Amino acid sequence: MSDVLVLNADLGPLHRVSLRHAVRMLVRQVAEVHEARPDSVIGVWPVPTVVRLVSYVVTRWRHSRGPSWSRAGVLARDGRRCAYCGRAASTIDHVLPRSRGGANSWLNTVAACYACNQRKGDRTPAEARMPLRVTPVGPTWVSFARL
Repeated sequence: MSDVLVLNADLGPLHRVSLRHAVRMLVRQVAEVHEARPDSVIGVWPVPTVVRLVSYVVTRWRHSRGPSWSRAGVLARDGRRCAYCGRAASTIDHVLPRSRGGANSWLNTVAACYACNQRKGDRTPAEARMPLRVTPVGPTWVSFARL
């Protein structure tokens, strides 16, 4: 199943949902098809790629401090690339280790491959002589919409 982009009534992007969820929105008449695949239908509706909400949803929360920290978010922010060697990453690493007071925050975590994460261990990048290729940043809602 493919993802469907959900637009607010003012055509601002909100999030992505599954095709099944998008069809439910169409059935409940909460949304309408904005863009669709040519020559494909589900019942009476064309197969949507983009749906637009019928009524506007207030999104004040999107203008707040940004998304909360998560492991999946760190991996997505870094493009699933290791911050130390550039290979595919499957784990996260704390720049300042948690044992030394490092927190689970956007500015203290980076994506890392298993080998680099084990090699760095419970040390800072300077102590392990493993410089970071990227600087960790706190994402905004807009940057997450592009992922």
